[in-house]
Amino acid sequence: MRPARIVRRVATACEALSDLHPVLARVYAARGIVDREALDHRLARLASPEQLGGVARAAECLCDAIARARPIVVVGDYDADGATGVAVAVRGLRMLGARGVRYSVPNRFVHGYGLTPALVDAIDAPRGALLLTVDNGVAAVAGVAAARTAGYGVIVTDHHLPGPVLPDADAIVDPNLDGDAFPSKALAGVGVMFYLLLAVRATLRARGAFDGAEPDLARLLDLVALGTVADLVPLDFNNRVLVTAGLRRMRAGQASAGIRALFTAARRDATCANAGDLGFALGPRLNAAGRLEDMRVGIECLLADDDARALALAARLDAINAERRELTADMTAEAEASVAASLARIGTMRAGLCVHDTAWHAGIVGLVASRLKERTGRPVFAFAPGGDDADEWRGSGRSIAGFHLRDALASIEARTPGLMLRFGGHAMAAGLSIRPDAIAAFADAFDAEAARQLCPDDLGPRCESDGELEGREASLALADAIAVGGPWGQGFPEPVFDNVFAVRDSRIVGERHWKARLAFGCGTEVDAIEFDGHRTVTGDRIRAAYALAVDNWRGERRVQLMIRCREALAD
Repeated sequence: MRPARIVRRVATACEALSDLHPVLARVYAARGIVDREALDHRLARLASPEQLGGVARAAECLCDAIARARPIVVVGDYDADGATGVAVAVRGLRMLGARGVRYSVPNRFVHGYGLTPALVDAIDAPRGALLLTVDNGVAAVAGVAAARTAGYGVIVTDHHLPGPVLPDADAIVDPNLDGDAFPSKALAGVGVMFYLLLAVRATLRARGAFDGAEPDLARLLDLVALGTVADLVPLDFNNRVLVTAGLRRMRAGQASAGIRALFTAARRDATCANAGDLGFALGPRLNAAGRLEDMRVGIECLLADDDARALALAARLDAINAERRELTADMTAEAEASVAASLARIGTMRAGLCVHDTAWHAGIVGLVASRLKERTGRPVFAFAPGGDDADEWRGSGRSIAGFHLRDALASIEARTPGLMLRFGGHAMAAGLSIRPDAIAAFADAFDAEAARQLCPDDLGPRCESDGELEGREASLALADAIAVGGPWGQGFPEPVFDNVFAVRDSRIVGERHWKARLAFGCGTEVDAIEFDGHRTVTGDRIRAAYALAVDNWRGERRVQLMIRCREALAD
């Protein structure tokens, strides 16, 4: 795998941002921020729930169910977005007066994804109950039909792209339906559910249901923030407002017991929570349960009100995540070896990569695809047996900028009908089911589709940079300004800079991390670390891309460079 190519973002001066730190103003301009209003993340700036298609009908159905004490079953998904969405729905509906709210979440190895007929059969609810999906359902034509046959009502809330036919639900709320006027198409599933609860509260208000103070749904925003960041949806303005509000509650000690417990398990400080904590520490611990065991462990942690119970569940999630890390490392190494063997055999790397192994765990293939995508700069699908059915394998894909993964699968389906059993997803992530004897044909079709859409300059690992820093700019002041200047994440990336450095000292710590003392051209020296950097060859001079961070070592705050990629330079 060749080193990442450092590519600098283009930014022009913006007069409206001239009162900010000049480096931060440059960073914002490179992300399309042209006025201070785009940095005003107050909740009052949220898009109105009334703009979300289908939400009025769904809110009326839920208000009727609450008034009649109709049983409600929240049907979730087995990832962090689905888990937080279930917790938001259950907590929120109870706050709004619903009684007897319960939830059901599929086991990926037994029921498949989302509201399937198999999951409908497993739901223990009386005939006439209302099923409320979160983070799934817009493609569940068969599942909704099965639910109706069983005597259930169904409200679908989702954020995925719809298929050619919509399910026959009582109401569908999805900002990505054709013609939907909601301005933020990037809402996560948990965000859609939060918006529906806002609409339910407004409808109950109009019906005169509240005697005194209304329920404070802002108490749910810590969960909304976690699910939004963990699902890697783009942090557009509306999502940044939601995440900012959730982080503010965490820092103020107002998070739910489950989220506080996850911070403890991850050994992170909630009082200075940032989006990175949610994406790289809390989110993976939730996701691990759905990948390897049962997401109900994660949901119960998020629903816990007792600190001791929440801590016990978070500790279990931490242990599952440790197992997940080990499996991911082993499977990724095997995937890299497979790609290297293919490269040696045919002399070139394919535009679109597919890897598979009979011994791999189906819950981990998405992580393998993500790691391989980062290291090769190519769209990747990874496959593993799907469970008890030997005739069905699961594939999980991750993509690069400029290659819409779900649309690519739709194109493959149009060219080779029946090659895949099922597929769905987003621009950057997608999944499919396939017969094992069709994987080779799919790999050829996927490579051809990637080669058709992408040019050689699109391929290969790359690291986007916001340009150079002067040595004096690599300061605590700038690091602190960046820390509070986000939230940073998908679609609104954390600032990364690049410079040529002299390496004053370097060593391997923790067996796999590269730690060094680097000198800017002006002579200013600073500590740096690259996680999993033990395999990178270095010299006395390097060019490195890095993020600025604050290292609290023995109570002393100092700047540290978090190396994203580096290459040795000739003397």
